[in-house]
Amino acid sequence: MAAGDGTPSSQAPIQQRVSDVISCFRPCKSFKPESGSPSITSLDFDDTGELALVARDDDTLQIYNCKEGKHAKELKSQKYGVHLARFSHHAQSIIYASTKVDDGIRYLSSHDNSYIRYFKGHTQPVTCISLSPASDNFLSCSEDGTVKLWALNSQNIQGELKLHSAYLAAYDPSATVIAIASPPTQSVLLYDIRNYDKPPFASFDLAELGEKYSPKSRGRDWTRLEFSNDGKSLLLGTNGPGHFILDAFDGALKHYCVRPSTSNNPTGRKAPGESGPGTVSQGDICISPDGRYVIGGSGTDTLAVWDIQSPSSSDKCLIPQTELPGIGRAAIVGYNPRNNLLLSADKNLLFWLPDMEVL
Repeated sequence: MAAGDGTPSSQAPIQQRVSDVISCFRPCKSFKPESGSPSITSLDFDDTGELALVARDDDTLQIYNCKEGKHAKELKSQKYGVHLARFSHHAQSIIYASTKVDDGIRYLSSHDNSYIRYFKGHTQPVTCISLSPASDNFLSCSEDGTVKLWALNSQNIQGELKLHSAYLAAYDPSATVIAIASPPTQSVLLYDIRNYDKPPFASFDLAELGEKYSPKSRGRDWTRLEFSNDGKSLLLGTNGPGHFILDAFDGALKHYCVRPSTSNNPTGRKAPGESGPGTVSQGDICISPDGRYVIGGSGTDTLAVWDIQSPSSSDKCLIPQTELPGIGRAAIVGYNPRNNLLLSADKNLLFWLPDMEVL
């Protein structure tokens, strides 16, 4: 599909219930790099859902207008590289991790492509950036063994935890709890953000689950940590044969979302903190805004959809409710927070909209 292709002729209203349209998403537009074959490494939406932001390993940021289905702007970071790009709560400012020169985090104005502030302190590559849903604070994880708390209006570190291989972090929807995941120790820790310097109030040991469901990749393939919008579930995405849906309160396994593909690494990407050559990705999995569905790459040219509000089976394994036919592998997947729009990416970026003609 070439860039500029039209949207489905029978497009569903963009704010229709997710459950009414989830099975009829189809690719409607593809954006290809103008030159070379760079890989997209991260994806984010602004708060309004109007804009999408991707980082590529050719040291560029690309901004797209979701309402118009058009490329809006390119920003270059040739000197420092770019990964884990995130909109702040102000759509014209962006934070991202450096991949060259240093391991800092840069705060950029997309209006004039000028730096507002630098956040220095990490001494090894940043593996995760998570913005607070309620304020201009954000968390960063790094291979240096620290999780740092920052405020956008200050270059000074607001708080710090020193943990073993804590590569992933996420705020809950209320912005009062943070989850921190360490793949090598197979653990997820929960902290009260108001007592950030105190011990975690909960600790989930997932070693037994890893041994049961993904023994070949246990301890090295966690790619994404995300709360559902209702705060009840915690998604732990992997590069392995499936993803874990945990009870956000006690860590119990609700579902193990089994990938359709049997490939050893369906995404073709490295997990955060994983050594060796290859491109690091933010994960190929996300939760729909209503908290009911998990959408992820299958390792082939389809997107898999799991209904995580389904009753749990005896073995906790959940197979996809449906597979959405696409174009090429999806190494990154995101669901627009305001509208029924899916984005997936590997080297090309695909826009997906509901096509009611397929029902």
